[in-house]
Amino acid sequence: MSEWLESAITRAQGINDWLAPKRAYALELLSTTKWPTRKTEAWRYTPLRAVERTQAKVIDAVVNLSPVAIADFAAIELVFVNGKLDESQLAKALPKGLSVTLGRDLEKAQQAHALKTFSTVKPERHLFGLINDALAQDVVVVTVADGADVAEPLRISSLLSQGAESHTRVQVTLGAGSRLAVIEDIQAQGETLSTAFVEYHVESNARLEHYRFALQTGTNVSIGGSHFNLHDRAKMHSTIVGFGSDLSRLDTDIIHAGEFADAKLNAMYLLDGKELFDLHATVEHAMPNGTTEENVRCIAADRSRAVFNGRIHIHRDAQKTLAELNNRNLLMSNTAEINTKPELEIYADDVRCAHGATVAQIDKQALYYLQTRGVSRSKAQVMLNFGFINELIDLMPNAALAEWVRPIIRERFSQMEVK
Repeated sequence: MSEWLESAITRAQGINDWLAPKRAYALELLSTTKWPTRKTEAWRYTPLRAVERTQAKVIDAVVNLSPVAIADFAAIELVFVNGKLDESQLAKALPKGLSVTLGRDLEKAQQAHALKTFSTVKPERHLFGLINDALAQDVVVVTVADGADVAEPLRISSLLSQGAESHTRVQVTLGAGSRLAVIEDIQAQGETLSTAFVEYHVESNARLEHYRFALQTGTNVSIGGSHFNLHDRAKMHSTIVGFGSDLSRLDTDIIHAGEFADAKLNAMYLLDGKELFDLHATVEHAMPNGTTEENVRCIAADRSRAVFNGRIHIHRDAQKTLAELNNRNLLMSNTAEINTKPELEIYADDVRCAHGATVAQIDKQALYYLQTRGVSRSKAQVMLNFGFINELIDLMPNAALAEWVRPIIRERFSQMEVK
């Protein structure tokens, strides 16, 4: 066990609140969990040295930070600053059918239900998910009433100042036949460490539109997860956009717990320098007639390292499943590294499933051709690379978010040199 983990356990043991039973269980599991090494399959390509050497600490002082503005985009703002919720947001009027409450402020019956469902979507195998279970305090519970159609998106922003450590947790439940869009947004300054986990219970015939923007770079250590439980005929459409940092790790789990559930996951990440980004995506088809479409694209430049592990598990009773996984990667240098591992594990005999992965290099002849036509090297790189990613941006349901992220990605491309 590492010194950092021992310190985290010690801190968690001093917390006593409504989550005490769940925290105690997480601590019990952590006490017998080995710190991952290169021999640990889930962390084989992702060393945890950045966690072990971090100087980030919990900051109690009030820090004034605001989420980055998005043009032509209005949202219900839920803001964490250095792991603490800005409770002034809870005093604002909310659309009919939407409830946003701190777990400790729930009525007893509601609190008992929240406690019962807490950490039931996120699998126990996630080490840092258990750490988040143990250290998260301002747990927010979001509930959409049956049949409610919430037009305005909910934006969950986790903001960190220099040297801050944070552990944020949100539980979202979409009632039967309801609709909601959620944006998870992490913004960090300087050296920070954060774990940010959100669990989604999507009831029958509900519709979830989901985004996760992990655009922090530099010396940030960011480890988190988005986890989804889909019931009968539930639909979700998720988009992940990420940049690399000292350590960026994201785990996504989608559980088809009902028949005819439909899941779409599009992810793109862009890495430069010595950055690392690790995406682990697991889909559990536990019921019949489910569909999953998963598209993951990565571009790695300089000496960066990308990791993707995509697993689709078709259970024995999940007949008539349709599942596709496509991972495409582009190397911009001879020293960049991409480790991809798509997996299909099928126990049903009446399914249609496919998976594939490709790793290619940028066409240097095409780059040279554009330069000979008067196009600068940086602009030529953007032109050649942008189409690789733009296809997934075009699939984003929210046009304002797509237009906001396009120039950010263009700027990122212009900084990534072909070597």
